[in-house]
Amino acid sequence: MGIPSEMRDLWVKKRKGFVIASPLEDQKILNARNCTREGVRAGFKSASIACVASAIPTLVAVRVFPWAKANLNYTAQALIISAASVAAYFITADKTILACARRNSQLENALRSQT
Repeated sequence: MGIPSEMRDLWVKKRKGFVIASPLEDQKILNARNCTREGVRAGFKSASIACVASAIPTLVAVRVFPWAKANLNYTAQALIISAASVAAYFITADKTILACARRNSQLENALRSQT
């Protein structure tokens, strides 16, 4: 069926009609993208470190301790390592994005108070 072409054209005109993006809005969007990118980068670094930091003790424990050797199969080992990595990624990315957003908000408030 689809949308009739007249309705589609009307919606397109309505969307483009009255809204003109200001340089301030463009800067906000750019800052948000940069914050997200910064958070992803920091989260990946943290997840990599957490992966190594949790893999070494887990693999050593499975070779040394009888209880771990009997109860932790390969799936359990992978879950332990990946859970630590995922948690580190999301915690670090969230904190980094929030800190960046707070910094941008303070900068924006300072610029508004000057004008």
